[in-house]
Amino acid sequence: MKMRSLNSTRQFTNTLYLTVFTLLLFGISFRGQSFGATAKEIDASADAALDRFYQQVKNGKEIAQNAKGLLVLPNVKKGAFIIGGEYGQGALRIGGKTVDYYNIISGSVGFQIGGQAKDVILAFMTEAALNDFRAGKGWEAGVDGNVALITVGAGERVDFTRINEPIVGFVFDVKGLMADISLKGAKFTKLDMSK
Repeated sequence: MKMRSLNSTRQFTNTLYLTVFTLLLFGISFRGQSFGATAKEIDASADAALDRFYQQVKNGKEIAQNAKGLLVLPNVKKGAFIIGGEYGQGALRIGGKTVDYYNIISGSVGFQIGGQAKDVILAFMTEAALNDFRAGKGWEAGVDGNVALITVGAGERVDFTRINEPIVGFVFDVKGLMADISLKGAKFTKLDMSK
C-alpha cells in the first residue's frame, strides 16, 4: 500500500514538473508572437479598454494625458489549476497613437484554481521609465522596473498629482473567480506584427 502511494506521489510530481517545463518552453518559444490577432483587432480592443477605464476612473483621461505613454492590455486572461498561466496582447500608445504592440505572459505554481479576465493599463509617468521599457526585447515587472498598482473601484477618483512612481499600473474590469491582481513576474514582450 505504501509503495502504491509513493509511486502515485512520484508520478504526480513528475507530471507537475513536466507541465511547468512545457509552459516555460511554450512561453520562451512564442515570445514576440501575436497568436493571430491583427494590429487592427488589438487597437480596437485597446480603444474599448480605454473607454472602460475612463468610465470606471473619474479622472482617467487626466491620468492618460499626463502619462508619457500608456500600455493598454485589454482582456488579459488567466487560468489556473495548481499551475497558472496568463496571456494578453495590447498596444503601447504615446500621444494617443499606437507605436508598438506587446504581449504579457506570466506563470505561477501553487494552490490556485479558477480563471479570470481583466484589463491592465501601465501608465509611464516619466520619459526615463518609458524609454527603459521600450529599450529591451523583454521587460519583467519587479525585475526590470517596479509597477505601483492602484486599485480603484468604479467611479473613484485617483489623485494623479500625488503619484510619485515612474510606472503606475491599473487593473480593472476584472471578471472571474480569481482574486489575483498582481503583476509581479509578468513579462512584457514587443510583438512583431509583420509575421
